[in-house]
Amino acid sequence: KGRYRMKVAMLGATSILALTLALPAAAQDIGMPSDNLSAAYTGKAYSPYAKRTFPERPLWGDSHLHTSLSMDAGGFGNRVGLRDAYRLARGEEITASSGQPVRLARPLDWLAITDHSDGMGFIIDTLAGVPLVTQYEQGACWSKGFNAGGQEAVDTTLDLIGTFSQGKVDPEMFANYSPGSRRYATIWEDVIQAAEEFNDPGRFTTFIGFEWTSLVKGGNMHRNVIFRDGADRARQVVPYTTQAPIGSTDPLDLYKYLEDYEAKTNGAAMAFSHNGNLSNGIMFPVDAQYTGRKLDKNYVEQRAKWERMYEITQIKGDGEAHPFLSPDDEFADYGTWDVGNLDLSQAKTKDMLQYEYAREALKNGLAIEKKLGTNPYKFGVGGATDSHTSLPTAEEDNFFGKHTGYEPSPGRLTHPFMKNENGELFAWQMVASGYTAVWARENTRTSLFDAMDRKEIYATTGPRMVVRFFGGWDYTEQDLNSRQPAFAGYSKGVPMVGDLLNAPEGKAPTFMVYALRDPIGANLDRLQIVKGWLDAQGKTHEKVYDVAWSGDRKPDGKGKLPAVGNTVDVKNANWTNTIGAAELATVWTDPDFDPKQRAFYYTRVIEIPTPPWYLYDAFRLGTKIPKDAPTSQQERGYTTPIWYTPKQWAHFKFFSIC
Repeated sequence: KGRYRMKVAMLGATSILALTLALPAAAQDIGMPSDNLSAAYTGKAYSPYAKRTFPERPLWGDSHLHTSLSMDAGGFGNRVGLRDAYRLARGEEITASSGQPVRLARPLDWLAITDHSDGMGFIIDTLAGVPLVTQYEQGACWSKGFNAGGQEAVDTTLDLIGTFSQGKVDPEMFANYSPGSRRYATIWEDVIQAAEEFNDPGRFTTFIGFEWTSLVKGGNMHRNVIFRDGADRARQVVPYTTQAPIGSTDPLDLYKYLEDYEAKTNGAAMAFSHNGNLSNGIMFPVDAQYTGRKLDKNYVEQRAKWERMYEITQIKGDGEAHPFLSPDDEFADYGTWDVGNLDLSQAKTKDMLQYEYAREALKNGLAIEKKLGTNPYKFGVGGATDSHTSLPTAEEDNFFGKHTGYEPSPGRLTHPFMKNENGELFAWQMVASGYTAVWARENTRTSLFDAMDRKEIYATTGPRMVVRFFGGWDYTEQDLNSRQPAFAGYSKGVPMVGDLLNAPEGKAPTFMVYALRDPIGANLDRLQIVKGWLDAQGKTHEKVYDVAWSGDRKPDGKGKLPAVGNTVDVKNANWTNTIGAAELATVWTDPDFDPKQRAFYYTRVIEIPTPPWYLYDAFRLGTKIPKDAPTSQQERGYTTPIWYTPKQWAHFKFFSIC
């Protein structure tokens, strides 16, 4: 038996050797030489999935979520803690604070819980009547109001938020829930520990972070902070706050905190702002900060260094553009919140708008760069929920509202979200938005953070569409004639985030863009490229180009593309994908290019009309659709821009990666 096995083995080895000798010499080589591949094929090996040096798929997450630790979230009734928030995000079913079961349609790839750093955990002890709170008149009053429940609890929460917004919280009481106190250190340790428990590299990533809640007379100046690092470094610091004497409302002081963190720990961190639309004109200054301090080289360089991205869309309004600023853009009025500042203590005026929206900031950044040498608004764009329910629900058919008082119920559409003498925001105006897609090579803290830091990210209002955007000088239609166009995209130009410098003589930039619809979502209406530029007189301009669209529609004599149509079934909260396209792609050359003008370009992807979240309420709960509430909307995605800088300015410093 043993001799038989040996004989078979010898015969097998002899046969294999003979077969090998009979094969052509080229086939005996280990691997196939790359020069055997045709020029038309853009892959690096016969297998198009081998030898890739670029990210292969977007990783989806929410960079801005609040749990019961945040004062306002807990005050409005959120009782869902850190660990249940992580469980929901990674795909498990949990119970919401309203007692309802909830689960996401699909798990997220990553999550950053960013509870407010000021008074973190204060609300939990206030509800529990802990003496650290109730020994103070203000704290005792709030504790009584919260525990009364109902409208009194809501009024108490609004009073707490308003008091904090105006900087009138009892300083001695608040010191018990500020950096330097034992209670604060304990809470921060639990935040770190929960993130470590649920961080699962390759499957689900958690970021340690917080929200720095700067408010200037009710004007929103909030920034979220996330760390690249784990517990070993995060434990060496505590979050930065806004309350004196330890904290500050000035972003320059936040940047100093980040600088000190990196110096102390050899780690890395970043900040990103949100809701410029609620800042009443102070989020994106052009001449001076809100403090009156003139913009100088230090400010623009520090902001460019530390604020790597901007949260362009979320529950409290979409921040890409405003119809007053972009009257020729038919899609500019989406999820618009323009009544006043964060707490509606001051009404909005039109002169404030130009310092509040991302597109205008991108344009103004070109002018600031020409003047001071650095563009402070050269940011990537992301989306987030800013949900205060611990539930990152950005899906229209699964929307659990801004805070627990607006979780699904027959009554959530019957009262305003905010209302006072300065204006009103209706409940239906909450935007079920958004998520950030990160082009990272691995689902780890390091890889995701580095992709955010280089700004290779894009935002959507919720749908998980796949979007690629490249810029260069030599893209052709042939580059798109492949199911693997990213090879040509990266090898012939730069991805979203990149810089195009020094236009070759006689050439205009070419852009390759393609998008695939969300596999369980709506078809695509069109792809648009938004361009902003600075002319020789220092004036900024913008133009929106329709570059690819579904169907056989043709632009009219003025260049306007007809609407895609509308299949929304209002009664049944449904739509059909009988219009639109599953994917759109094109190579586009700027027809109005001037090589002497600074410019930026980004892609906006528009879906076909679909039902907004309150149509699902009407269908499932039998409620009435609010008066004046639109019965359809077109969700969208925004890419990080690609910038062009003329030859004479190309020596200025850049903080993005080409």
